[in-house]
Amino acid sequence: MATYTYRCEVDGPLDVRRPIGTAPATVPCPACGATAPRMITAPMLGLADRGRMALIDRSEASRTDPAVVSAVPAAPRARRAAPRLDPRTRHLPRP
Repeated sequence: MATYTYRCEVDGPLDVRRPIGTAPATVPCPACGATAPRMITAPMLGLADRGRMALIDRSEASRTDPAVVSAVPAAPRARRAAPRLDPRTRHLPRP
């Protein structure tokens, strides 16, 4: 659904939500019934933070162009525990 903006001469701007491409050139104003012509406005793109927009972009892309893999992903490596330090040297500076 897209939001289209119309401007009534009496009541000012009004927003109408319709499927993309189905917006008429004019609509009747819900308050006074006058004819309100459609205004051309900037699209509302990128109003979320970068992380959310990246997530939206990835999910949109995966819907039509799924990622193709050629092999099974490798299992994550086990992390080795840090060696236990000698308590006598714990206050020495570390690199």
